[in-house]
Amino acid sequence: MFPVRQPWLCKALGCYDSCIRCIGAVPYPSLVATLLCYAGMALFCGCGHQALSQTQVLVETYFARNAQDFAVMAAFIEYFQYVIYGLASFFFLYGIFLLAEGFYATSAVKQSFGEFRSTQCGRCLSLTFIIVTYVLAFIWLAVFAFSAIPVFFLFNMEQTCHNINILAETTPSINQHGWICMDARQYGLLPWSALPGKSCGMTLASVCKTTEFYVTYDLYIAAFAGAGITLLALFVYMIATTYNYAVLRFLGRKGIR
Repeated sequence: MFPVRQPWLCKALGCYDSCIRCIGAVPYPSLVATLLCYAGMALFCGCGHQALSQTQVLVETYFARNAQDFAVMAAFIEYFQYVIYGLASFFFLYGIFLLAEGFYATSAVKQSFGEFRSTQCGRCLSLTFIIVTYVLAFIWLAVFAFSAIPVFFLFNMEQTCHNINILAETTPSINQHGWICMDARQYGLLPWSALPGKSCGMTLASVCKTTEFYVTYDLYIAAFAGAGITLLALFVYMIATTYNYAVLRFLGRKGIR
């Protein structure tokens, strides 16, 4: 009375098998690394761009009276903001390329797409990505360290303000002596001829309570975290691309062309 074969069930099973093959062909390490890279670069570029603008406002308002004193810093900020635009575009495209390379390597390994096999050109391309990724990771390690400098400066500034507030409760003349200061010239933000170049005593404590200070501090922390996430993504890329290349070399030795 009932047919043994049900066409709709066969179609459903066929669709299920296709979905399983597609899921198995996804390069999950490269996908995770791409998502980390995009998230990290979004934080680093977006927050870093705004933090640089806030830094110029902070220095111009509280550490320099003459526009010529921070002209070099303003030019550097403008230049680095353009560099940020280029970094965002480059890593967006590079993430797509590495993700595509991961799909290629996974497909070659699982042989899920017919004649799409490991080739000499594909192995050379994988080796190129390995070299470029290692170089980028080394360079980005320096960027990660460099992004910690403004965080360190603002952290010291906040701690100095905290000490001033504590001492002000027991030493009413702290603002007259002005022996606790933060000098922007020591960190290379301003030339040594800049006036005043530093902020001392309760004046410094009042600077730490401004909106500009807290916004700048938070933005630099977010940019620093974004640089760290991007560095982690590059390490994952290094592992994924090295593994993919090793597997493709193994397939090549077995005669899969």
